[in-house]
Amino acid sequence: MTSDCKARRRADEAQPDENHLRTALNLAAAGLPVLPLRVGKVPFGNCRACKESACGGRPNMKNAGPCECASVCHAWAAATTDPRVLTSPAWASAWRKAAAVAYHPGGAGLTVVDLDDEAAVAWARETLPATRTVPTTRGEHWIYRGAMQSANAVRPSVDIKSLMSYARWLGPGAGTMTELPDIVRALAVKEPATVRPAAVTVPALAGGGECRHRTPAYLERGIAMAEQRITEASSAVHATVYRTFLAVLSAHGRCGCLTDAHVTRLFAAAQAKGESPRHCTDAWTNARTALGV
Repeated sequence: MTSDCKARRRADEAQPDENHLRTALNLAAAGLPVLPLRVGKVPFGNCRACKESACGGRPNMKNAGPCECASVCHAWAAATTDPRVLTSPAWASAWRKAAAVAYHPGGAGLTVVDLDDEAAVAWARETLPATRTVPTTRGEHWIYRGAMQSANAVRPSVDIKSLMSYARWLGPGAGTMTELPDIVRALAVKEPATVRPAAVTVPALAGGGECRHRTPAYLERGIAMAEQRITEASSAVHATVYRTFLAVLSAHGRCGCLTDAHVTRLFAAAQAKGESPRHCTDAWTNARTALGV
């Protein structure tokens, strides 16, 4: 190879991918913190000084650290809107190898509901408020205005990308972006771990005597109110079902008044709002475990 060829090769290698860099700069100017992704849609690995968080991590990470590394280290935490950083020599190598551009939704006050197949998209269309959508390889990104904790596998093929996460930039999408609804926030709320104990005998009411809950009108009113609370839930259905089960068991779980018919009515109300039989069973078991009944 001639010296001229070697010089041209070194010059080519020194230049970042102009398309990805141009996209990143445009997004940064619009307020989206961005970073390059390598092949496989994953961030670039840490440099030697930052490997295995030996540097202590960046100040904006969950466990804030002192790292001021100029390289593209620490994945989503490296995302920036600063054009000087994006075009710096320290980032040039990453842009040369970049296969895509990503952004940090939470850093821009956004949340992405990542729907990874047709079934997940169908669920979203039936359940979530309409918002801006972006087609992906296998499904869609639904983007809401507002940040929250990120969580994976909140439902089958559904991830939430917001704080401490990144999403691949796939274009501006279509539709009007709406405020982050409670139903999406509730998806990241984890109930107590499911415990499946052996059959539990509900203890009798302390002090003996006839339980006032056995008065048909009293018990019926309590169950009817619980059904109504679930039926009228306009958002955060998962959390509403769990809290309602908790309230019913708190009031009626220790006296032996609840029958299979009562539980069936509550489960039916929850399933009418889209809850699966499995989730109903888990929520009921978790509520009993939390109360010790």
